[in-house]
Amino acid sequence: MQQTTQLKEAQSHQPNKLKPKQGNAPVIGISIGDVNGVGPEVTIKALNDKRILSQMTPIIFGSAKVVSYYRKQCDMEQFNFMTIKDLDSIAYGKVNVLNCWQEVIEPQPGKVTNAAGQAAWQALEKATQALKENVLSAIVTAPINKNNIQNEGFSFPGHTEFFAKTFEAEEHLMLLVHEKLRVGVVTGHVPLHQVSQKITRSKVRQKILLMENSLQQDFGVIKPRIAVLGLNPHAGESGLLGSEEQDIIIPVIQELKEKGKLVYGPFPSDGFFGALTHQQFDGVLAMYHDQGLIPFKTLAFEKGVNFTAGLSVVRTSPDHGTAYDIAGKNQANADSMREALYLACDVIAQRQHLVAEQD
Repeated sequence: MQQTTQLKEAQSHQPNKLKPKQGNAPVIGISIGDVNGVGPEVTIKALNDKRILSQMTPIIFGSAKVVSYYRKQCDMEQFNFMTIKDLDSIAYGKVNVLNCWQEVIEPQPGKVTNAAGQAAWQALEKATQALKENVLSAIVTAPINKNNIQNEGFSFPGHTEFFAKTFEAEEHLMLLVHEKLRVGVVTGHVPLHQVSQKITRSKVRQKILLMENSLQQDFGVIKPRIAVLGLNPHAGESGLLGSEEQDIIIPVIQELKEKGKLVYGPFPSDGFFGALTHQQFDGVLAMYHDQGLIPFKTLAFEKGVNFTAGLSVVRTSPDHGTAYDIAGKNQANADSMREALYLACDVIAQRQHLVAEQD
């Protein structure tokens, strides 16, 4: 029943009856991120792939001047887009750019500026509002600087927490995705010294169930096999190197196994990934950010996608940051942004398929 309710909620955030020109292709919003980072560049490069427009209608929330600037920087004069004045003027089947600010903001690649942070917020705010109003089927967020974007409307560690709060998700899960490799984390953007305090039976149980539900709802895995990593070296070595496994993680795994869940562990993180054991599972739950993301990015660098599980809406993002060191140099790899766009479409289709089946 819980899954059915979540699917209905997800469906309620999908666009209303589509216009004939649009066909069945979803409308995907892209918030441009920090205009001094690689966000605009990877967005242009990803959208320059003609296969994209056969599957979606993209809308870049940002600035036509910024897009034009990076089009020139990347020597991509052949990249075409339509500047639209509002969301009633969407050109379906084409790349759209919606201007989200009136003031002139000149890109300064590689520099951290307050103006770039404010622009990133304005783009994100307008794209999120369009998502709320069902104009968009999903949102893909280009990288932001988590410091210069802070303001009264955005006081969060990152996009994940912002969307969880905005769409009133009681629980959410940051899930890194590349093909069949899916890695989630119990604790996300928190200082390392606070991690052990936040590892509780309730939290571990919630994240496992969130992962299971997302694997079913968003990825079409009927009976997910989930691996759970330990917190301590060697997964605690039977209590010798820490008690969290014995006191918290193992009891939760046993409890869920008794309920028929295919949950296994806890596994020592180093040996687990070193032996490629992750290939035997549909999802892997790490205890903290770097424990999961370091092996993920080692295995899927420049191709991974950050997906927020547990939301009623669909949100994806490339799994890299602003990369100021290469911004404006035409060196950024667009594979992760391209994969984020494709994953958004796949999740939309999977959710709609399940809702249709349940109806």
